Amino acid sequence: MSALTGLLYGALAFYLGGWYLGQWSGNFALLLFVLTLVTFGYWLAERLHFMPRRVAAAGALEAQDAQRRAELQRQGIEKVDGNLAAAKERVLAQPWWLDWTAGLFPVILAVFLLRSFLYEPFKIPSGSMIPTLTIGDLILVDKFHYGIRLPVINKKIVANHDPRRGDVMVFRYPVDPSIDYIKRVVGVPGDEVAYLNKKLSINGQPVPTEALPEYYDEDSLRYAQQATEKLGERAHRILTDKDRPGFVVPMPQFQAYRDNCRYSAEGVVCTVPPGHYFMMGDNRDNSQDSRFWGFVPDENIVGKAFFVWMNFGNLGRIGGFH
Repeated sequence: MSALTGLLYGALAFYLGGWYLGQWSGNFALLLFVLTLVTFGYWLAERLHFMPRRVAAAGALEAQDAQRRAELQRQGIEKVDGNLAAAKERVLAQPWWLDWTAGLFPVILAVFLLRSFLYEPFKIPSGSMIPTLTIGDLILVDKFHYGIRLPVINKKIVANHDPRRGDVMVFRYPVDPSIDYIKRVVGVPGDEVAYLNKKLSINGQPVPTEALPEYYDEDSLRYAQQATEKLGERAHRILTDKDRPGFVVPMPQFQAYRDNCRYSAEGVVCTVPPGHYFMMGDNRDNSQDSRFWGFVPDENIVGKAFFVWMNFGNLGRIGGFH
């Protein structure tokens, strides 16, 4: 078993190394699920087989010691050498390969359940959600707000809230579901979303905005036009770049419900199909979103983002957002 365990750890190191070096795309949810199953197997074997064998061996050792002492006493020898406690401790000790598998099962199971059904951490890798979220923000995502889903396959089994306009949502990128994206919900099923000349309208009604002082982006070292926008009950900030054109060029991968969108030199108008959502980044001229690759189906939803729990470059970023 020690050789098998070493082989499994070698395979894990190889997988993580290739993932880190960019040789393949990793699937952490699947990896955690497999680790939970494997360590559960070891834990079950420990409880049902290996531990009873060690306990039995310790009991046999104790019986042999008692028999030896009794025999020596019959011979008139009262003082007997030997440290039974130390010997029993060695017999009962877990071997390394059980300590690093069965011993880790409760921790891995707790992480799996927490991450799958309650809260999952993510790191913001790009500036598409500036100024709401910046590069390096470590955020928490509520996994049950939009319903409970089975791990790995992401199938909803218990419904909860539906996504609403203005929600900041994490989802599986429709073009490559192995990648998680984060954007803001702009259109829900049945909405007509128009983004023309960098102005957003929903169902023919302009979304209320209010100009703010220019925003200085420390990463790009540029100023951007900033405004507040109110999609839902609360306003949020958006950025636009006056030097970028307003027209949008759809990606070739935009295939599903492509006919629901009309593109022009002014921008794009889309009707959101049933069971889908139209997503946009708050950094409007620096965001690859539904304008380019289409709609997000309900089965791709991961959860609702709501809290920055750490940013090592700026501790002032810690706190809730909307």
